[in-house]
Amino acid sequence: MADMKETWTTLASLLGTLAFCQTILRNVLPPQLRSASLKFLKRALGCYYSYCYFEITKNDGVNELYNAVQLYLSSFVSASCSCLSLSRAPNSSSTTFALTNNDCIADVFDGVSVQWEHVVIQSQSQPSRGEKRFFTLRIRKCDRERILDSYLDHIMDKANDIRRKNRERFLYTNSHGCWRQVPFKHPSTFDTLAMDPERKRDIMEDLRDFVAGKAFYQRTGRSWKRGYLLYGPPGTGKSSMIAAMANFLGYDIYDLELTKVRSNSQLREFLTNTSSKSIIVIEDIDCSVSLPKRLNAQQAAPRRAAHGGEDRNDNTITLSGLLNFTDGLWSCCGSERIFVFTSNHIEKLDPALLRSGRMDMHIYMSYCSYPALKILLRNYLDIEAEDLGEVVASELREAVEKANMTPADISEVLIKNRRNKGRAVGELLEVLKARAERNENGELREECQLNEVEQEEQEEQEKRALESSEDGSDFDDDSSY
Repeated sequence: MADMKETWTTLASLLGTLAFCQTILRNVLPPQLRSASLKFLKRALGCYYSYCYFEITKNDGVNELYNAVQLYLSSFVSASCSCLSLSRAPNSSSTTFALTNNDCIADVFDGVSVQWEHVVIQSQSQPSRGEKRFFTLRIRKCDRERILDSYLDHIMDKANDIRRKNRERFLYTNSHGCWRQVPFKHPSTFDTLAMDPERKRDIMEDLRDFVAGKAFYQRTGRSWKRGYLLYGPPGTGKSSMIAAMANFLGYDIYDLELTKVRSNSQLREFLTNTSSKSIIVIEDIDCSVSLPKRLNAQQAAPRRAAHGGEDRNDNTITLSGLLNFTDGLWSCCGSERIFVFTSNHIEKLDPALLRSGRMDMHIYMSYCSYPALKILLRNYLDIEAEDLGEVVASELREAVEKANMTPADISEVLIKNRRNKGRAVGELLEVLKARAERNENGELREECQLNEVEQEEQEEQEKRALESSEDGSDFDDDSSY
């Protein structure tokens, strides 16, 4: 007991001595000298440490790296921490998770483990300045040169992706010479899009490759853009496809109405005023403006002369201007942009528009197939086709392949009967069978009409052959005299 009492007495004396020395040093040494001494001591001891530390401070101004780290850590911090700070930015639809004060979290990049700490220090010497906030990054010294720069670039890229997905997106349209915007709230996604699943996977994979292809496009000397052509009958989901692409990528949409563009120069102005990470849409390009297939100079000159040197159409957009818009020098003013064209009649488009570099991927939006019908049943009735029974499913499969109905027509049948699933399926089956029968009868009529035309042409040819043979015999009779 006496030894324990002596130990506590010695410890108390030591603590008192340390407190006295600290008071003396604080009163005698100026703050600048104390700060310099501490830095020197840290550097001296740092030679024996295997880690190095980096501070990323929140400045009074804007420190993009600090904001990027905060967003980056929020993307996975919710799963690994028990105490979190919640926030929501303006024009954002999602809640952001963040580290609380003086909390730590580990991360792994390129096989290297790092640690982040969020530090908040209250300013005691200058209370008016509030608190100091910063992130501390701890990395092994042997890994510093290998991953530091690439890791910070990775954080910036991820933060930009998070901002783009969380921010409110807009749908732009051209009016009176400028872009006007409205919030984009279209709910279409690739999950709800009535289309063959394999085809959708191909499109999504192509979009992923495009977004991740910055280095590829730079290495190959190509502008970072891609063109898609959506073609097919009306009502097959071309507009829904565009909305699904925008929601999948988190891009804004610029809906370019060519009838409101006065000239090629204004078309270029609209292009240069679009932002990166956007989808530029030109719908119904086959009928929105008069874009005839290219004429040679001998054909074009008489037409201009007949109309006083001008075309009849007041719209002066030319095919050449549109080609330069999609694939000329002006098209590279910006990056990570997608051009989407839609058409109901691909045969009316000039081959120059269809080539790769302008319309890289051609997507045929077909009539509703059985895989697409199963998606519609799931969307509107919340049922699987297999749950309807083998007989009904088989009848639906056979009827929908022959009916040639668009997803829009089938959706309307399901929407008006969505309160009664059985009636909805029954009426849909009746409509599909009626349409399939009508198509078959129409094909038979067309075949009969075609046979009649061919028979009439054959009779006409035989009649002409007989007449020509009679004329030949008359000529022979006349020559005999």
